[in-house]
Amino acid sequence: MAVPFRRTSKTAKRKRRTHFKLEIPGMVACPSCGEMKLAHRVCKECGTYKGKEVVNK
Repeated sequence: MAVPFRRTSKTAKRKRRTHFKLEIPGMVACPSCGEMKLAHRVCKECGTYKGKEVVNK
C-alpha cells in the first residue's frame, strides 16, 4: 500500500478544498405578499403557492 513520502502542506490541502463551499439558497419574492421565500416552496408568511392558497393561516 502506498504511503505519502511527505506530509501534504496546508496550502495544497486548502487549494483542493476551494470547491467545498456553502451555497446560498435560491430566494425569490412571493408574488402575493412580497416576502422572500425559497423557490418552488409554499410561502411561510401567506401560505400560497403559484398564486393559490394551499395553507390556511
